[in-house]
Amino acid sequence: MSVLDVGEPQFESEVIARSSALPVVVDFWAEWCAPCRQLGPLLEQAAAEREGRVALVKVDTDANPELARAFDIRGIPAVKAFKDGRVVAEFAGAQSRETVERFFDGLVPSQADLLVAAGGEDDLRRALELQPGRADAALALARLLAGRAERDQALAVLGEVAGDFQAEGFAARLRLEQDEKLPEAFAELDRGDLERALGMLLDALSLPETDREEVRRVIVGELDALGPEHPLARQTRSRLAVALY
Repeated sequence: MSVLDVGEPQFESEVIARSSALPVVVDFWAEWCAPCRQLGPLLEQAAAEREGRVALVKVDTDANPELARAFDIRGIPAVKAFKDGRVVAEFAGAQSRETVERFFDGLVPSQADLLVAAGGEDDLRRALELQPGRADAALALARLLAGRAERDQALAVLGEVAGDFQAEGFAARLRLEQDEKLPEAFAELDRGDLERALGMLLDALSLPETDREEVRRVIVGELDALGPEHPLARQTRSRLAVALY
């Protein structure tokens, strides 16, 4: 992977504009700086391992003092990552290989991220091999399995996930479905009428022989998917508190 030396005339096109397509890491350095010479090969190796997903450019601060002032470079080496024309991550000073690797990992999708985005069953299983217990992969795989009426297998996948509201909620739904409880509410969920489905689940909390904790998990999982600021989520949280307490 070739590393481009960028000056003031090229900075707009090679960093600001280019960062709309992929992250651009800028290494602010100078020839006399020993720590810069130590850090440079680590940056180049990390960028080469992610070729096509991240770009690395170098800016000589002695030759480009205006750029150094514009980005408030007070000491070198200084590394800044740009996305969509703005700085999204940065560090200063020589760093270990592990720190540099983590910095680049934060800028580009991991292999597991790409597999989850692909979304096929084999992709999701491979993502879980790479990151056991990864919630989004487990939830997507469990939905695929449940769609084939393989509920036990779906529950086994979700059982490897800890502390995720959506995974817990879907597992609770699967257990309730196995007991043939609340079929109308779940049918509304599948039809996309979330407001009606949540209303029916809230009403079920007052019914005799209802597993209130399982129903609560289903509701909380759906609210987590909506996000805290969604009007329906705010309204339902208030009703859920009243129903439970």
